[in-house]
Amino acid sequence: MTMRFSVLASGSTGNAFYLETNKTRLLVDAGLSGKQLDRLFGEIHVDPSKLSGILVTHEHSDHIKGLGIIARKYNLPIYANEKTWHAMDKNIGELSLDQKFHFDANSIKTFGDIDVESFSVSHDAVDPMFFTFHHRNKKVALVTDLGYVSEKIKKTIEGANAYIFEANHDVSMLQMGRYPWNVKRRILGDSGHVSNEDCGLALSEIISNKTERVYLAHLSKDNNMKELARMSVDHVLRERGIQLNLFDTDPSTPTPLYEVI
Repeated sequence: MTMRFSVLASGSTGNAFYLETNKTRLLVDAGLSGKQLDRLFGEIHVDPSKLSGILVTHEHSDHIKGLGIIARKYNLPIYANEKTWHAMDKNIGELSLDQKFHFDANSIKTFGDIDVESFSVSHDAVDPMFFTFHHRNKKVALVTDLGYVSEKIKKTIEGANAYIFEANHDVSMLQMGRYPWNVKRRILGDSGHVSNEDCGLALSEIISNKTERVYLAHLSKDNNMKELARMSVDHVLRERGIQLNLFDTDPSTPTPLYEVI
């Protein structure tokens, strides 16, 4: 087996991503209640007590809500960079020292038979980072919560076999919606979130003939819809002569475990 993964939950209300090999099982973020996380793991028939560790992207509540709960319940190690640890420490409750580990941004750490590369992103957190996962010449890229896709990020994530990529909002829906202007400006800014169109543009520059599928992630519940995100990203790609298999994610339903082939 190569790698298998499931987007357990994705959206503005909570985020969690699971990836495994025969030897290693990793959770990225735990932005839902402990009860919800247990339910999501149950739906993909994975025992969370068998996790090798939890990686944290940043300290926003939709990424760490259940982090302390699940780590204490199953005695799991947590990996985050130093600034993120300082920012989230007071919000996740007490943990033993042997559960707290550092994973710096823009570095590579090996977990069992998976090499995980972290990379910095532009988002309004203290030191946000996301990851690419490498195993047996296969690569999976997890890329959400970024205001824009820099050339450095494109270089890091290019040529992956699968992407979990942010398509947060439709620009027109956001501009016409009920959010106050300062929130709209934050989302549209360089430290906010990626729109459907910008998702498509970035994908058109980074995919290769190895790319099997793309999961559209972190959709806004107020400023996007699954069908609209899929249509918008597909339209941008087709304009550039690219056809890709696009898949939905959901804030409360996990995607089926998918094996990277």
